[in-house]
Amino acid sequence: MKTTAVIEKGKDGRFGIFTPDIEHVIIGEGASVAEAKADFENSLAEMIASYTEDGGELPDELRDIEFEYKYDIASVFNFFDFINVSKFARWAGVNAGLMRQYKSCNTYISETQVRKIETALHNIGRELTAISL
Repeated sequence: MKTTAVIEKGKDGRFGIFTPDIEHVIIGEGASVAEAKADFENSLAEMIASYTEDGGELPDELRDIEFEYKYDIASVFNFFDFINVSKFARWAGVNAGLMRQYKSCNTYISETQVRKIETALHNIGRELTAISL
């Protein structure tokens, strides 16, 4: 089963992951997205073990579960830290100062800006997959 795992930067500067679309709450936390993902995967493994180690039956929603990660802006630039925020902003047509504020979670980001940034990221992905060496 494929479900969404949301990654967000909290007000405390730490990153959290949660699953809003399933009944079982699986969470992860860390100082970076990578740490939060490792904690999230550990939480999932512990939950599965809690059902199966005593011969119990695993709930249907946890069988063959796969996650589609949904990132907030801060999480994208934390996990993919090789992306230069200012250069990306220029490439995406977003003010560089504003993009740094989005990255830091210091300002509201409209749905229009989110879609603009998401489209730019997808365009980069398509261009990268078209590269031949």
